[in-house]
Amino acid sequence: MAKIHPLPLPPAELDESSCSSSTASYITSKPETFTVWMKSLVMQAYGCTVYNENGEIVYRVDNYDKKGSSEVYLMDLKGTVLFTIRKLWLFRQWKGYKSDGLKLKAQKPFFQVRKSSGIFNGDLSCEIAVRSGSAQHGCYKLEASSGKSAFKITDFNGRLVAKATRKQTSSGIVLGDDVLTLVVEPQVDHSFIMAVVTVYGLIHHRL
Repeated sequence: MAKIHPLPLPPAELDESSCSSSTASYITSKPETFTVWMKSLVMQAYGCTVYNENGEIVYRVDNYDKKGSSEVYLMDLKGTVLFTIRKLWLFRQWKGYKSDGLKLKAQKPFFQVRKSSGIFNGDLSCEIAVRSGSAQHGCYKLEASSGKSAFKITDFNGRLVAKATRKQTSSGIVLGDDVLTLVVEPQVDHSFIMAVVTVYGLIHHRL
C-alpha cells in the first residue's frame, strides 16, 4: 500500500510537541499544515488518516461499517477517541460529542453541523454551532464548491480558520481528490477542525 506524506519542512519549523495527546497540543500559536488522506490504513475499513508536517500520523478515522455511516469516531494515533460523530438522518445534521460512544447518554453535543446545499448549483454550505455546557458560544461555516475537493471553514465574523485544497507534490503534480492539504490557523483547536473535516467526508461518502 502506498504511503502519502506531507512535503518536508526545514528543521527550524518542526514542532516537537505535535504528537502530544494533551488538550494544549491541539492549539498552537502558528498556522499548522496537515495532509488529509481520505483512506483508512486498516484493511477492509473506510475512513481517513491525517499526517502532521513531520509525516507522523496524528488523527485517524477507521469505519468498519458502510461509507457514510451514522456513527464514526475521530481518534488520535493511539486510538483514544476525541470525538464521536453521529448523523441525524431526518434533519441532515451531524452531532459531535467529546467522548466515546459509551458515554453519550450523559453528554450534550459539543458541536452540531447542519447541511444546506445550494439548490441550483450544488455548492455545499454547512452551519456549525459549538456549545459549552447548555449555552451556544460559537458559530462557524463550512463552504465548498460543487465538483471540487476543496473547502474553507470560517467563524461568525467571516475570519478564515481552516482551508483545504488538493495536495501538490514538490514538483507541482496534483494528487488525487482524496488527498488534501489542510491549513489550520493559529489559536484554533485542531481536533475540532478534524471533527468537522470528518463530517465533510461523511457528507461526500468518502469515509
